[in-house]
Amino acid sequence: MSNNHFRRIDYIKITIFGFALAALWNSLHTIILPLRLLDFVAESEKNTYLGLLTFAGLFLAMAVQPIAGALSDRSGFGWGHRRPYILLGTALALFLLPGIGLSDSFIIILIVYCLLQITCNTAQGPYQAFIPDLVPEGKRGVASGVKSLLEIMGGLALVRLIAYFMGRYFAGEGSPWLWLSLAALGIVLLGAMLATILTVKERPGAGGSQLPLLPTLYKSFKIDVKASPDFILFLVSRLLILMAMATLQTFALYFLMDVVGVANPAEVAGDLLIVVGICLLAVVYPAGRLSDRIGRRPVVVSSGFLGALGILLLFFAHSYGYIIFCGGLLGISTGAFMSSNWALATDLVPKGEEARYLGLTNLATAGGAALARLIGLAMDPLNAYSPGLGYKVMLGACFIYFVVGSSLLMKIKGRS
Repeated sequence: MSNNHFRRIDYIKITIFGFALAALWNSLHTIILPLRLLDFVAESEKNTYLGLLTFAGLFLAMAVQPIAGALSDRSGFGWGHRRPYILLGTALALFLLPGIGLSDSFIIILIVYCLLQITCNTAQGPYQAFIPDLVPEGKRGVASGVKSLLEIMGGLALVRLIAYFMGRYFAGEGSPWLWLSLAALGIVLLGAMLATILTVKERPGAGGSQLPLLPTLYKSFKIDVKASPDFILFLVSRLLILMAMATLQTFALYFLMDVVGVANPAEVAGDLLIVVGICLLAVVYPAGRLSDRIGRRPVVVSSGFLGALGILLLFFAHSYGYIIFCGGLLGISTGAFMSSNWALATDLVPKGEEARYLGLTNLATAGGAALARLIGLAMDPLNAYSPGLGYKVMLGACFIYFVVGSSLLMKIKGRS
């Protein structure tokens, strides 16, 4: 897989693992975990416990991914310095995944979920460096578009099936539906890992032990602020915009249940994600190509303000059709953001530290997702004070995240 002879199929090879990760986390966060928690916690406290559960796991993900990336940057294994971490992390994740079904208390599912975050991010940090490692600079926007496209397809391919299975579980038809869901996710994760390990050919001589272990860990989170002011602005902006997206994804099922009042919220959440996914698919690749032509910043900023518009419209949500329309707008926003924002990240990372710096983007990715969950602690008391008030505060916070995050990107002065 030469940098000078990068073929169309190579875009798929270096990004297929993202397909499986997206399928796993979209299904767990949007459908499986919200419904599993109802087995352990009171209805009136569901937002609080969902927020605590996912915050804890994502906080660990925020710490693990840069460390795994930094270690892989400095590794010198004979068959690559990214793929060994992908193999190890995925194998451990497959061992842990059944624990989601076996858990019989909130504490147990919390432990399993946290360990699952650690193992998956051990694989994800090094995996993300394939684009700067192997893709010519002028094609990274396209590569980022393909990466985002496969991540969307990963969620889209399984989420409706998972919603169907878990809708039956929610209706009280028993645990086989849960086990079918977990089995489907495990098969996809295993297949994508094997495809990556067997088909990606890393450049000979890449990596190498440059520092002992402890200095490597110490420097995993170090950013040269004076040398990388644009990267700092990028991280804060990405943090805020992903907080908005993660908040909506996390509490969507409960929003449909309590505010819109649909009969089967699991299946409607699946329909909503399908619509969001279709809109994502329609724009993610063109947005990546467009960012190669006109720059990353115009595309990313426009996507953020479109997301803010979608949030405003959700304040008036009252029916299935209206929710689907708002989901379409947010899907277009997310698709344009995902490809152009990641292309911007690959432009801003320093040479020789690609995996570590792209791992540091997880301070924004997982950090934003983790912080987004904390609003759940306020939602249940606010809803108890006035029905629906907690969800209105949630939407207001998402609107602010989109607007402020998009505005910060306008200040980036480097190549964008």
